[in-house]
Formats: sequence, C-alpha cells, structure tokens
Amino acid sequence: MTSIINTLLYSDVGSRLNNLALLVYRILLGLELFRVHGMKKLRVQNGQREHVPNPLHLPDKLNGLIATFSDTVVPFLLIAGCFTRLAILPTIGVTLIGYFVVHRRDPLEIRDVPYIYSASLLLLLALGPGAYSLDHTILMRWSR
Repeated sequence: MTSIINTLLYSDVGSRLNNLALLVYRILLGLELFRVHGMKKLRVQNGQREHVPNPLHLPDKLNGLIATFSDTVVPFLLIAGCFTRLAILPTIGVTLIGYFVVHRRDPLEIRDVPYIYSASLLLLLALGPGAYSLDHTILMRWSR
C-alpha cells in the first residue's frame, strides 16, 4: 500500500527551478482548460448547455458527468497538485477520445487542440506535479 501511495504522489523533478517551472505549467494548463472548456460546460446558451459528443455511446448523463468533471473540477485539482496523476486520468481519456475518435477525420487545425491537451496531460502523468504541490505535502506527512 505504501509503495502505491509513493508511486502516485512522489514527484520531484530535481532543482527548485524545474519544480517551479512545473508549478507554473500546471497553473497555466489548469486555468486554460477551465477557462476555455470548463466555462462552456457551465454556461447555458439558448436554454441549453454545450453539446458533448458521445462516441462511446455511454449513458448520456454519465458521458456529460465525465466531460463536465474533466473540464470543471480536474483543472483545480491540477492547479493545486492534488492527487494529480489520478485526477487527470478522466481528462486524458476525454482528450484522447476527442483526438482519435471525435476529430479523426477533421483537418489538423482542429485535431491539434485535443492533441496538445493529451500530450500536456500525459507529460504530467509521467512527471507528476512536482515538489510544489499538495501531492508532495501529503507524501511528506505520510512518510513521517
């Protein structure tokens, strides 16, 4: 159990500068994800919310819940660095499905948005949130 927690929460990319860069990266990515995509999920226009594609044919409420969670809650967990590797998994799923399924026949100018989000989130999945995160704080307290 301890090794699983260490694997999920440990993240230190070396120097203070690297950890600071990762903090800034998380903040900018989280803000952009919420500002551009999360706000659309919360906004109601003409009495209706944004249409969320459902290429996997999930129940509509589940599909909407996953997409809304990925774009409204996950950005704040990402910014705080709170259970980052677990928290970003639904958003990685949404962006990869967007790239490989929803936009598979679209021109590159359209496909690049889910591609960039997927690549950015996969980088954070690999590196973790860095030492300036709640994950790091939780791990340090857990290790005592």
